Amino acid sequence: MIYITLAYEFFKIGLFSIGGGMATLPFLMDLTSRYDWFSASELANMVAISESTPGPVGINMATYAGYNAAGIPGALVATLSLVAPALIIIVIIARFLENFSENPTVKAVFYGIRPTVAALIAYAVWELLKIALFSVSGGQIRIDYLSLFICASVFGLLQIRKLAKLHPVIWIAAGAAAGIILKL
Repeated sequence: MIYITLAYEFFKIGLFSIGGGMATLPFLMDLTSRYDWFSASELANMVAISESTPGPVGINMATYAGYNAAGIPGALVATLSLVAPALIIIVIIARFLENFSENPTVKAVFYGIRPTVAALIAYAVWELLKIALFSVSGGQIRIDYLSLFICASVFGLLQIRKLAKLHPVIWIAAGAAAGIILKL
């Protein structure tokens, strides 16, 4: 039964998460409230791991979530289910888009999809910021000032053109080092 549920949920995510891996985040946040496969905190860790490992973020997150839910078979089911809709849709679109690429309706659809995807990604970023910068204990919301400092520092440093060109792995490694130094 778990495999059918994983297949259904991740097929649905793959079908509606237009815009790439980050667009899957709102759907994954929804899964945290409906299943015990992973928590919101684990989702934040999933994003960090997925961003720092090779491969598409959405696929990495589906693999991780499936593994958490049902081991290696769950990882395979979740990953293949996430990819299946895109594969099916791409095959269909490739056959017909050439004929319709200049169609005003098709252009209008893509015009509407772009800001929708941007909103989904912005929502996911907001949810990640809440997990990373705030904690809830005893019914009270507390700001994690150390995390806020790290986030603001990295954001500020990224405004410097030369530093913004550094490879993301360097930023991830620096963040890991800052966490070790400041938290231990």
